[in-house]
Amino acid sequence: MHGHRRDGVVRVAEDARQRFYDARGYGYPLSGNEIALAPVEAAHLLFRGDLDAVDGDGFREFFAGADDAGFGLRFLVYADLRARGFYLSPASEEWVPDAVDTDDIDFVVYPRGKDRHDGEVAYRIRVVGERDRVAASSLGECTLAIVDEESEITYFQTTDPDISGSTTVDLPDGVPTALFDDRAICWEPPEELHQSGFYGQPLAGREPADEQGLQLSLVEAAQLAAAGAIDVPGGYDAVVERGRAVEGERFDRRLRTYAVLRDRGVVPKTGFKFGADFRTYADVESVEELSHSERLVRVLPPGYAFSPRDLSLDVRLAHGVRKEMVFALPDGEDVAWLGVERITP
Repeated sequence: MHGHRRDGVVRVAEDARQRFYDARGYGYPLSGNEIALAPVEAAHLLFRGDLDAVDGDGFREFFAGADDAGFGLRFLVYADLRARGFYLSPASEEWVPDAVDTDDIDFVVYPRGKDRHDGEVAYRIRVVGERDRVAASSLGECTLAIVDEESEITYFQTTDPDISGSTTVDLPDGVPTALFDDRAICWEPPEELHQSGFYGQPLAGREPADEQGLQLSLVEAAQLAAAGAIDVPGGYDAVVERGRAVEGERFDRRLRTYAVLRDRGVVPKTGFKFGADFRTYADVESVEELSHSERLVRVLPPGYAFSPRDLSLDVRLAHGVRKEMVFALPDGEDVAWLGVERITP
């Protein structure tokens, strides 16, 4: 069976519709028994020996002659997913149902045992090489298929997670607090500030904070000062000025993220030991009964683009400590959230 290039697709006649489209989900139908194949579909059929040639070219010639950037990577991912038992389509309107969003993706993968006619989608695949950079703002509700230099493929599911918790704190009013280097100290805090709200750490380790004082990070102090819960000389502006002096513009991004998390009932604490900005707790009733944190949060600067290698490192570390990796993208008063986890399709 032979195909012929025309208008960016490969046309195949004879019994192609029954053999390839109806039975195995390749291409889309034209008139009669003829179908149109995307180049990656044609390459896969040539590779399998189901298609003899395209304009006289076998698989090697067809593959080597592809002038579409990234074609080789897309072929590897297409072949891998087919080998895993999935039907999938190129992310073009002729191949997929109208209701499926095809922006910023390469393939639409259907659940095992189903095809495009069932109206269900298992994965929206975006293919990248390990040396590509990927804009954080372009991710969410798609699966990254990252092809490394040895042609191994790692899949990362990206989502727009619902960040919320049930922690509530009755904040005090105007507790005297002093700035001290890169933190603040609340000398006579009400017990519930730490015990129920998990703000700060007691100055003397395990001694009660209301007796020894409570040290606060600058993001904690800024959020509490904005709420009127603590009284710092110079007020909220003094805390923010100190924060910017310590860590530059990064402080504003972290403060915005911290404040939004607190507003949503989530308790953020430092994620330093995990290489992140925060670790988070969705439900805090008391410090004595604290469970493990659920997420690691890294706050990204505007216009950030991931290196796949760094993304893989973050996700692997989070998985190793049984946490979900979430990236925060502050934009003015809002924060967008991006969850990433490694999956096996």
